[in-house]
Amino acid sequence: MSSSPSGPSRFVRLLVPLVLIVVWFAAAGVGGPFFGRVEEVSSNDQTTFLPASADATRVAGRLKDFLGDRTIPAIAVFTADRELSGEELETLEAAVEALDGKEAVQGVSPLIGSEDGRAAQAFMPINADADIAEVVAEVRRDLKASAPAGVTAYLTGPAGFTGDLTAAFGGIDGLLLLVALGAVLVILLAVYRSVLLPVVVLLTSLFALCVALLVNWWLAKWGVFTLTGQTQGILFILVIGAATDYSLLYTARYAEELRRHADKYGATVAALRGSLEPVLASGGTVIAGLLCLLLSDLGSNQSLGPVAAVGIVFSMLAALTLLPALLFVLGRAAYWPQRPVYDPHRTDEVQSAAGVYARIGRWIARAPRLAWIGAAALLALGAAFVPTLRAGGVPQSELVLGVSDARDGQRALAQHFPGGSGSPAYVLTAQGNLDAVGATLLRAPGVAAVSVLSEEWPSGSAPVTEDGVQGFGPPGAPPATPTVRGGDVLLQATLKAPADSAEAAATVRGLREQLGATARIGGSTAVAIDTTDTSIRDRTLIIPLILAVIFVILVLLLRSLLMPALLMATTVLSFGTALGVSALVFNGLLDLPGADPSVPLYGFVFLVALGIDYNIFLMTRVREEALRLGTRPGILRGLAVTGGVITSAGMVLAATFAALAVIPILFLLQLAFIVAFGVLLDTFLVRTVLVPALAYDLGPRAWWPARLPADRAP
Repeated sequence: MSSSPSGPSRFVRLLVPLVLIVVWFAAAGVGGPFFGRVEEVSSNDQTTFLPASADATRVAGRLKDFLGDRTIPAIAVFTADRELSGEELETLEAAVEALDGKEAVQGVSPLIGSEDGRAAQAFMPINADADIAEVVAEVRRDLKASAPAGVTAYLTGPAGFTGDLTAAFGGIDGLLLLVALGAVLVILLAVYRSVLLPVVVLLTSLFALCVALLVNWWLAKWGVFTLTGQTQGILFILVIGAATDYSLLYTARYAEELRRHADKYGATVAALRGSLEPVLASGGTVIAGLLCLLLSDLGSNQSLGPVAAVGIVFSMLAALTLLPALLFVLGRAAYWPQRPVYDPHRTDEVQSAAGVYARIGRWIARAPRLAWIGAAALLALGAAFVPTLRAGGVPQSELVLGVSDARDGQRALAQHFPGGSGSPAYVLTAQGNLDAVGATLLRAPGVAAVSVLSEEWPSGSAPVTEDGVQGFGPPGAPPATPTVRGGDVLLQATLKAPADSAEAAATVRGLREQLGATARIGGSTAVAIDTTDTSIRDRTLIIPLILAVIFVILVLLLRSLLMPALLMATTVLSFGTALGVSALVFNGLLDLPGADPSVPLYGFVFLVALGIDYNIFLMTRVREEALRLGTRPGILRGLAVTGGVITSAGMVLAATFAALAVIPILFLLQLAFIVAFGVLLDTFLVRTVLVPALAYDLGPRAWWPARLPADRAP
C-alpha cells in the first residue's frame, strides 16, 4: 500500500493506532485491579436510597438521637421441635451474651422464650458502618456452633437480610463476568467464523469495562454518586453488551470497505466515516435515556443513570478508537480464515441481492402491508397480558433466590413470636402527643405491642398500655419517664405480621392515615412502603420523559417527524409485548412472588434505549442508501446490509443480559428475562419485519415533512 499524497505518511498512519493501543492497555491495566474492590465504595442499605422528604428517611435521621450510633437490627432465633430445657436455655443465653464482646455488635438483649417453650430469640443491633455481610456470617457461625443438639439457630432481621443480599451479589465480579464473556465469545465465533476477530472484539469490550469501572469507582469514592451491587451488575452487562454491539457495527462496515479499498487505511477511514454517526447517535440515545434517571427520587435509580452513562461513553470510545486501531494493525488477517478480498468490480447490487436478509426484503416488497399488520398483531397479542404483571413490590425475604438463612429465620420467628419481632415500626411524635399516639397504636389490629424509649427501663423501652406509660418501671423504681430529644419521643410498635409482609405494610399505611401529621413512622416496613411509592412515582414520570428525549434525537438524526414517531411506536409496542410475555412466565411458569415497581422502569430504560440502537443502525443506513437510490430501494438495500449485524448484535446483547440470571437476586432474574426476550423480539421481528415493511408501505411519505432527493427525481 502506498501513502496518499494528500494523506498522512505511512509512519503517522501506523503511529496513531499504536499510541491508541498503548493508551488503552495502560488504562485497562490500572482499572483491572478494581474488580473485587467495588464493595469498598458500594452500599445496599435501602434507607440511604430514599428521598430526604420521605417519612422513613426523616425518622431514620432522628434514630441516632435516641439509640446512639446508626445500627441495623439483627435477631437471633433458636427453635426446636420440643420444649427447650432449662440447661439448653442457659447454653443459648451464654452464647448470646458472648456476642456482646464483638466490636460491631452494639449490645445484646436478654434471651426471650416463646409462649410454647419451643423457641427463643435475642435482639442485637449491628453497627451500620461495619461490613454487615462479614459480621452476619461470623455471628451465624458462632450461633450455630453454640446451639445444643436438636436446636436450630438462625440470624434474621434487617441485618440478616442485608448479609444474605450482599453475599448473593458476591458473584458479580467473577461468575457474572465469566458467564457474560463466555456467552459473547461463543456467539462471536459463530458469527465471524474467525479465530482472531472475536478475541479483538472481546478485548475492546473488556478494556472499556475496566476503564469505566475505574472512573466510576473513584467517582463513588469521592461521593459523587452511590454504587450498589445491583448497579454494579448492570454496569458490567451494559458495557460488555453495548461495546460489543458497536464493535459489530464497525467490524461489519470495515469488512465491507476492505472489499472496496485496496489499502487498509482507506478502508479504515471509510469504515469510521460510516460508523461514526450511528454509534454516536446510538450511544447518545442510551446516555440520554439513562440520565433521565437523575430525576428519580430514589438514590439507587439516580446512581444508575450516571454510572451506566459513564460505561456507555467508554463503550463508544473503545469501539471508535481501540477497535479501529487494532483492526488497522491486523488488517485483513483479523478476519482469517475468511479474509475480505479487494474486488474492484463488486457493486452494491451484488450485496443487496445475496443473503437471507435480501430474501426477506424481497418477501416484504411483495406484500408490505400484510407483513407489518401481521407483525403488529402478533406483538399486540403479547402486550395484552401487561395488566397481569404484578409489579407492586415484593417482601424483602423474597429478594434472594435459593437458600437464605434470614428468610428461614423469619419464618421460624413468625411461628413462635409476633411476626414483627425485632423489626418494629419506629413512631416519632411530640412529647405532648405521647398518650394519644400510643392509644392509636394499641387500637390498631395489626399491632402486637407498643413501647416507648425510656432510659429508666432495663430493656431501654417501657411498655405502653391504654393507661399510658406512667407507673411502668422497674420494681421499686420511680415511674418510667420517656426519653425526650428535641421535644420528641420515640415509640416502637411490634407488628403481628412479618415486617416485610403485605399485612405489615397495610398496618403501617393505616396508622399513617390515622396519625396524620401528629407522628412520623419509620422502620423497615416504612422503608419498603416509601421505596415502593417512590418507584411508582418515578416510573410514571421518567418513562414519558425518556420517550420524548429519544424522539427528539431521532428527529435530529433522521431529519423527519413521521419516521421517528413510527420507530418510537414500534419500540413501545415491542416493550409492551416483552412485559406481557414476562408476566405470563413470571406468574405461571416460574411462580414468582411478584416484581419490584422498578423492574418495568429498568426494563423500559434498557429495552427502549438499547432497542432504539437497532432502529438507528437500520435507519441511518436506509437513509444513506435512500439518498442515492430512493426510499423503497434504500430500505431493501439497508435491510440486506445491516440485517446480519443487527441480528448478531441482538443475540450478543440478549446473551449478556441473560447472564444476570446467574446472580440469585429476584430483581436481576426478572430484568434479565425482560431485556433478553425483548431484545430478541426487537431483533427478529420488529427490526427485520415490522419496521422495514411499514416504511416500505409508506414509501417516500415515511420521511415527512422532508422528501429525499432521489425520491424527487423522475
